[in-house]
Amino acid sequence: MWLFELLNKRKGGGSAEMSFLEHIEELRWHIARSLLAIMVVAVVLFLNKAFLFDTIILGPMHNDFPAYTLFCKMGRALGMGDSLCVGGITFQLTSIELTSQFMIHMKAAFMVGLILVFPYVLWEFWKFVSPALYEKERKQVNGIVVIGSLLFYIGLLFGYYIIAPFTVIFLGSYQVSPLVNNIFSLDSYMDTVSGLSLTSGVVFEFPLIMYFLARLGIITDKFLKKYRKYAIVVCLFFAAIITPSPDMFSQTIVTIPLYALYEVSIVVAARVRRKKEKREREEMMS
Repeated sequence: MWLFELLNKRKGGGSAEMSFLEHIEELRWHIARSLLAIMVVAVVLFLNKAFLFDTIILGPMHNDFPAYTLFCKMGRALGMGDSLCVGGITFQLTSIELTSQFMIHMKAAFMVGLILVFPYVLWEFWKFVSPALYEKERKQVNGIVVIGSLLFYIGLLFGYYIIAPFTVIFLGSYQVSPLVNNIFSLDSYMDTVSGLSLTSGVVFEFPLIMYFLARLGIITDKFLKKYRKYAIVVCLFFAAIITPSPDMFSQTIVTIPLYALYEVSIVVAARVRRKKEKREREEMMS
Protein backbone atom coordinates (compact mmCIF):
# COMPACT_ATOMS: atom_id res chain seq x y z
CA MET A 1 0.00 0.00 0.00
CA TRP A 2 2.74 2.48 0.95
CA LEU A 3 4.50 1.84 -2.34
CA PHE A 4 1.34 2.53 -4.34
CA GLU A 5 0.76 5.77 -2.40
CA LEU A 6 4.36 6.82 -3.03
CA LEU A 7 4.02 6.02 -6.73
CA ASN A 8 0.96 8.28 -6.95
CA LYS A 9 2.69 11.08 -5.07
CA ARG A 10 5.82 10.98 -7.23
CA LYS A 11 3.84 10.79 -10.48
CA GLY A 12 2.32 14.15 -9.75
CA GLY A 13 -1.14 13.38 -8.44
CA GLY A 14 -4.25 14.93 -10.03
CA SER A 15 -5.16 13.42 -13.38
CA ALA A 16 -1.95 11.40 -13.38
CA GLU A 17 -2.90 9.66 -10.15
CA MET A 18 -3.56 5.95 -10.48
CA SER A 19 -5.97 3.94 -8.37
CA PHE A 20 -4.93 0.97 -6.27
CA LEU A 21 -6.42 -1.44 -8.82
CA GLU A 22 -4.54 0.29 -11.66
CA HIS A 23 -1.28 -0.19 -9.76
CA ILE A 24 -2.17 -3.84 -9.22
CA GLU A 25 -2.85 -4.19 -12.96
CA GLU A 26 0.50 -2.60 -13.79
CA LEU A 27 2.29 -4.88 -11.34
CA ARG A 28 0.45 -7.88 -12.80
CA TRP A 29 1.86 -7.16 -16.26
CA HIS A 30 5.41 -6.83 -14.90
CA ILE A 31 5.02 -10.21 -13.19
CA ALA A 32 3.41 -11.75 -16.28
CA ARG A 33 6.28 -10.66 -18.54
CA SER A 34 8.81 -11.99 -16.02
CA LEU A 35 7.04 -15.35 -15.79
CA LEU A 36 6.80 -15.55 -19.59
CA ALA A 37 10.55 -15.02 -19.92
CA ILE A 38 11.23 -17.65 -17.26
CA MET A 39 8.88 -20.15 -18.92
CA VAL A 40 10.46 -19.68 -22.36
CA VAL A 41 13.94 -20.42 -20.98
CA ALA A 42 12.56 -23.22 -18.78
CA VAL A 43 11.02 -24.96 -21.80
CA VAL A 44 14.35 -24.81 -23.65
CA LEU A 45 16.11 -26.27 -20.60
CA PHE A 46 13.42 -28.93 -20.17
CA LEU A 47 14.00 -30.11 -23.74
CA ASN A 48 17.75 -30.30 -23.07
CA LYS A 49 17.53 -32.77 -20.21
CA ALA A 50 21.08 -34.10 -20.51
CA PHE A 51 22.61 -30.63 -20.29
CA LEU A 52 20.31 -29.55 -17.45
CA PHE A 53 21.05 -32.54 -15.22
CA ASP A 54 24.32 -34.17 -16.29
CA THR A 55 26.14 -30.86 -16.75
CA ILE A 56 24.49 -28.48 -14.27
CA ILE A 57 22.46 -30.20 -11.53
CA LEU A 58 24.65 -33.32 -11.23
CA GLY A 59 27.88 -31.52 -12.10
CA PRO A 60 29.34 -31.76 -8.56
CA MET A 61 29.01 -35.55 -8.74
CA HIS A 62 31.61 -35.82 -11.50
CA ASN A 63 35.22 -36.33 -10.44
CA ASP A 64 36.39 -33.88 -13.13
CA PHE A 65 34.23 -31.04 -11.76
CA PRO A 66 36.25 -27.78 -12.23
CA ALA A 67 36.39 -27.02 -8.49
CA TYR A 68 37.83 -30.46 -7.69
CA THR A 69 40.50 -30.13 -10.38
CA LEU A 70 41.41 -26.61 -9.20
CA PHE A 71 41.73 -27.56 -5.54
CA CYS A 72 43.76 -30.64 -6.42
CA LYS A 73 46.23 -28.50 -8.37
CA MET A 74 46.33 -25.94 -5.55
CA GLY A 75 47.12 -28.65 -3.01
CA ARG A 76 49.97 -29.99 -5.08
CA ALA A 77 51.33 -26.49 -5.72
CA LEU A 78 51.29 -25.77 -1.97
CA GLY A 79 53.18 -28.98 -1.23
CA MET A 80 50.13 -30.67 0.32
CA GLY A 81 50.21 -33.60 -2.08
CA ASP A 82 46.82 -35.05 -2.99
CA SER A 83 45.20 -34.06 0.31
CA LEU A 84 42.84 -31.64 -1.46
CA CYS A 85 42.04 -34.01 -4.31
CA VAL A 86 38.59 -35.58 -4.38
CA GLY A 87 38.80 -39.36 -4.35
CA GLY A 88 35.36 -39.85 -5.82
CA ILE A 89 31.65 -39.65 -5.01
CA THR A 90 30.74 -42.63 -2.87
CA PHE A 91 26.96 -42.27 -2.53
CA GLN A 92 24.12 -43.10 -4.89
CA LEU A 93 21.06 -41.12 -5.90
CA THR A 94 17.68 -42.74 -6.15
CA SER A 95 14.12 -41.86 -7.09
CA ILE A 96 11.43 -43.52 -5.01
CA GLU A 97 8.08 -42.10 -6.09
CA LEU A 98 6.67 -42.74 -9.55
CA THR A 99 6.28 -39.08 -10.53
CA SER A 100 9.33 -37.70 -8.71
CA GLN A 101 11.78 -37.60 -11.64
CA PHE A 102 9.28 -35.81 -13.91
CA MET A 103 8.36 -33.29 -11.21
CA ILE A 104 12.02 -32.69 -10.35
CA HIS A 105 12.73 -32.22 -14.06
CA MET A 106 10.13 -29.44 -14.27
CA LYS A 107 11.29 -27.91 -10.97
CA ALA A 108 14.92 -27.84 -12.12
CA ALA A 109 14.02 -26.30 -15.49
CA PHE A 110 12.01 -23.53 -13.82
CA MET A 111 14.66 -22.84 -11.17
CA VAL A 112 17.57 -22.63 -13.64
CA GLY A 113 15.35 -20.59 -15.98
CA LEU A 114 14.74 -18.11 -13.18
CA ILE A 115 18.48 -17.88 -12.53
CA LEU A 116 19.28 -17.24 -16.19
CA VAL A 117 16.66 -14.49 -16.62
CA PHE A 118 17.24 -12.96 -13.18
CA PRO A 119 18.53 -9.65 -14.67
CA TYR A 120 15.33 -9.29 -16.68
CA VAL A 121 13.14 -10.07 -13.65
CA LEU A 122 15.08 -7.50 -11.62
CA TRP A 123 14.70 -4.98 -14.46
CA GLU A 124 10.93 -5.51 -14.56
CA PHE A 125 10.72 -4.96 -10.80
CA TRP A 126 12.85 -1.83 -11.14
CA LYS A 127 10.57 -0.50 -13.88
CA PHE A 128 7.63 -0.81 -11.51
CA VAL A 129 9.38 0.76 -8.50
CA SER A 130 11.44 3.49 -10.20
CA PRO A 131 8.49 5.90 -10.76
CA ALA A 132 8.33 6.23 -6.96
CA LEU A 133 11.74 7.94 -7.09
CA TYR A 134 12.58 11.47 -8.13
CA GLU A 135 14.74 11.93 -11.21
CA LYS A 136 17.76 12.81 -9.08
CA GLU A 137 17.23 9.70 -6.95
CA ARG A 138 16.98 7.49 -10.03
CA LYS A 139 20.31 8.82 -11.30
CA GLN A 140 21.95 8.09 -7.96
CA VAL A 141 20.95 4.42 -8.15
CA ASN A 142 21.62 4.14 -11.86
CA GLY A 143 22.95 0.72 -12.75
CA ILE A 144 21.21 -1.08 -9.89
CA VAL A 145 20.04 -3.87 -12.21
CA VAL A 146 23.56 -4.48 -13.54
CA ILE A 147 25.20 -4.31 -10.11
CA GLY A 148 22.52 -6.42 -8.42
CA SER A 149 22.69 -9.07 -11.15
CA LEU A 150 26.50 -9.11 -11.11
CA LEU A 151 26.64 -9.60 -7.33
CA PHE A 152 24.00 -12.32 -7.49
CA TYR A 153 25.83 -14.26 -10.19
CA ILE A 154 29.19 -13.98 -8.44
CA GLY A 155 27.63 -15.33 -5.25
CA LEU A 156 25.74 -18.02 -7.14
CA LEU A 157 28.89 -19.25 -8.90
CA PHE A 158 30.82 -19.19 -5.62
CA GLY A 159 28.11 -21.27 -3.97
CA TYR A 160 27.82 -23.69 -6.89
CA TYR A 161 31.54 -24.23 -7.48
CA ILE A 162 32.90 -23.96 -3.93
CA ILE A 163 30.30 -24.37 -1.16
CA ALA A 164 27.84 -26.86 -2.69
CA PRO A 165 30.28 -29.47 -4.09
CA PHE A 166 32.37 -29.79 -0.93
CA THR A 167 29.21 -29.92 1.15
CA VAL A 168 27.95 -32.74 -1.08
CA ILE A 169 31.26 -34.60 -0.70
CA PHE A 170 31.30 -34.28 3.08
CA LEU A 171 27.65 -35.17 3.70
CA GLY A 172 27.66 -37.83 0.99
CA SER A 173 30.62 -39.65 2.49
CA TYR A 174 29.66 -39.19 6.14
CA GLN A 175 28.60 -42.39 7.90
CA VAL A 176 27.62 -43.07 11.49
CA SER A 177 28.41 -46.75 10.89
CA PRO A 178 29.76 -48.91 8.02
CA LEU A 179 26.50 -50.83 8.29
CA VAL A 180 24.57 -47.82 6.97
CA ASN A 181 24.83 -47.13 3.24
CA ASN A 182 24.43 -43.64 1.80
CA ILE A 183 21.62 -43.64 -0.75
CA PHE A 184 19.93 -40.25 -1.10
CA SER A 185 16.91 -39.08 -3.03
CA LEU A 186 17.44 -36.93 -6.10
CA ASP A 187 15.13 -34.32 -4.61
CA SER A 188 17.24 -34.09 -1.43
CA TYR A 189 20.45 -33.72 -3.43
CA MET A 190 19.00 -31.02 -5.70
CA ASP A 191 17.56 -29.06 -2.77
CA THR A 192 20.98 -29.06 -1.08
CA VAL A 193 22.91 -27.90 -4.17
CA SER A 194 20.33 -25.31 -5.25
CA GLY A 195 19.73 -24.07 -1.71
CA LEU A 196 23.42 -23.46 -1.00
CA SER A 197 23.99 -21.86 -4.41
CA LEU A 198 20.98 -19.52 -4.22
CA THR A 199 21.70 -18.63 -0.59
CA SER A 200 25.23 -17.66 -1.58
CA GLY A 201 23.82 -15.51 -4.41
CA VAL A 202 21.54 -13.67 -1.98
CA VAL A 203 24.34 -13.21 0.59
CA PHE A 204 26.51 -11.55 -2.04
CA GLU A 205 23.85 -8.84 -2.39
CA PHE A 206 25.01 -7.59 1.04
CA PRO A 207 26.89 -4.50 -0.27
CA LEU A 208 23.80 -3.44 -2.24
CA ILE A 209 21.61 -3.82 0.84
CA MET A 210 24.10 -1.79 2.87
CA TYR A 211 23.99 0.91 0.20
CA PHE A 212 20.24 1.40 0.62
CA LEU A 213 20.48 1.21 4.43
CA ALA A 214 23.19 3.87 4.32
CA ARG A 215 21.01 6.01 2.06
CA LEU A 216 18.21 5.75 4.62
CA GLY A 217 20.60 6.68 7.44
CA ILE A 218 20.13 3.36 9.22
CA ILE A 219 23.74 2.21 8.73
CA THR A 220 26.93 4.29 8.54
CA ASP A 221 30.50 3.39 7.67
CA LYS A 222 31.55 4.39 11.20
CA PHE A 223 29.11 1.86 12.64
CA LEU A 224 30.43 -0.87 10.35
CA LYS A 225 34.04 -0.05 11.24
CA LYS A 226 33.22 -0.11 14.93
CA TYR A 227 31.89 -3.67 14.72
CA ARG A 228 34.50 -4.92 12.24
CA LYS A 229 36.06 -7.37 14.73
CA TYR A 230 32.66 -8.87 15.44
CA ALA A 231 32.04 -9.19 11.72
CA ILE A 232 35.07 -11.48 11.41
CA VAL A 233 33.64 -13.77 14.07
CA VAL A 234 30.22 -13.77 12.38
CA CYS A 235 31.81 -14.61 9.01
CA LEU A 236 33.73 -17.50 10.58
CA PHE A 237 30.57 -18.75 12.28
CA PHE A 238 28.54 -18.49 9.07
CA ALA A 239 31.32 -20.25 7.13
CA ALA A 240 31.32 -23.07 9.69
CA ILE A 241 27.56 -23.52 9.18
CA ILE A 242 27.50 -23.57 5.38
CA THR A 243 30.63 -25.71 5.07
CA PRO A 244 30.04 -28.94 6.98
CA SER A 245 33.61 -30.05 6.28
CA PRO A 246 35.54 -29.52 9.54
CA ASP A 247 38.89 -28.57 7.98
CA MET A 248 40.08 -24.99 8.32
CA PHE A 249 41.08 -24.71 4.66
CA SER A 250 37.52 -24.97 3.27
CA GLN A 251 36.16 -22.69 6.00
CA THR A 252 38.83 -20.09 5.23
CA ILE A 253 37.98 -20.24 1.53
CA VAL A 254 34.38 -19.31 2.43
CA THR A 255 35.27 -16.76 5.13
CA ILE A 256 37.53 -14.63 2.90
CA PRO A 257 34.85 -13.54 0.37
CA LEU A 258 32.26 -13.09 3.13
CA TYR A 259 34.51 -10.70 5.02
CA ALA A 260 35.51 -9.02 1.75
CA LEU A 261 31.81 -8.23 1.23
CA TYR A 262 31.77 -6.56 4.64
CA GLU A 263 34.77 -4.40 3.74
CA VAL A 264 33.16 -3.46 0.43
CA SER A 265 30.05 -2.45 2.37
CA ILE A 266 32.17 -0.09 4.50
CA VAL A 267 33.52 1.56 1.35
CA VAL A 268 30.00 1.86 -0.08
CA ALA A 269 28.60 3.35 3.14
CA ALA A 270 31.50 5.81 3.34
CA ARG A 271 30.83 6.95 -0.22
CA VAL A 272 27.15 7.51 0.57
CA ARG A 273 28.08 9.52 3.68
CA ARG A 274 30.51 11.75 1.75
CA LYS A 275 27.88 12.44 -0.89
CA LYS A 276 25.36 13.37 1.79
CA GLU A 277 27.83 15.69 3.49
CA LYS A 278 28.72 17.32 0.17
CA ARG A 279 25.04 17.84 -0.66
CA GLU A 280 24.39 19.36 2.77
CA ARG A 281 27.33 21.77 2.35
CA GLU A 282 26.04 22.84 -1.05
CA GLU A 283 22.56 23.46 0.37
CA MET A 284 23.99 25.56 3.20
CA MET A 285 26.04 27.68 0.77
CA SER A 286 23.12 28.24 -1.59
